[in-house]
Amino acid sequence: MEQSLSFLAGTALTIGTLHTLAGPDHYLPFVAMSRTKNWSMVKTVNIVALCGVGHVLGSIVIGLIGIAAGIAISGIENLETARGYIAAWLMFGFGMAYMFWGIYRLWRNREHHHDHKVNARKQMTFWILFTIFVFGPCEPLIPILMYPAAQQNFGAVAFISLLFALTTISTMIILVVLMVKGTSMVKFKLLEKYQHVIAGATIVLCGIAILFLGL
Repeated sequence: MEQSLSFLAGTALTIGTLHTLAGPDHYLPFVAMSRTKNWSMVKTVNIVALCGVGHVLGSIVIGLIGIAAGIAISGIENLETARGYIAAWLMFGFGMAYMFWGIYRLWRNREHHHDHKVNARKQMTFWILFTIFVFGPCEPLIPILMYPAAQQNFGAVAFISLLFALTTISTMIILVVLMVKGTSMVKFKLLEKYQHVIAGATIVLCGIAILFLGL
C-alpha cells in the first residue's frame, strides 16, 4: 500500500498542478479583478486562497458522499460535469455584467463616490467569485480518491485530498501573484479607462473557454 500511496501522491501533485495550469479560469479572473480594483497583494492572495478552498472542498465533499453512498465513478463525474456547466455560466454571466457595467461607466464618464456602495460592491465581487469557484469542479480528483476508498483506507483518502487541495491552491496563488506583478510592470495609459471592460471581457472569455473548449 505504501508504493500505491506514493504513486497516488505523485499523481495528485502532478494532476493538481496541470489541472490548474490548463484552466485559465483558475487565475485570470483574479488577475483581472485585482488589477481593476487595486487590491493589495495580501488581499488578492487571501481571496484566491478562499476561492481555492471552496473550489476543491466542493469536489471533495461530493466525492466522499458519492463514495460513502456507493455511487459509481461515472455518476459522480456526471454530477461534476453538471456543476462545471453551472460554474461556467455563472462566470460568463458575471463577466458580461461587469463588462457592461464598465461600458456604462465609460458612457457616464464620471465617478460616483459613495463609500457604502463601494464597500457593498467589493463584498459582492468576492462572494460572486467564491460562489463560482464552489460550483467549479475538480474532476481529476475523483478517480484518484476511488482506489484508497475502495481499500477502505480513509487516512489515505484524507491525505490525497489534502495534498491535491494544497497543490491546486498554491499553484493558483503562484500564478496570480506572478501575473499581477507582471502586468503591473506594463503601463498602457490609453487602455486604463477601458480596464473594467477589458476585465469583464477576460472573464467572459474564461467562461466561453470552459463551455466550448472544455478547459
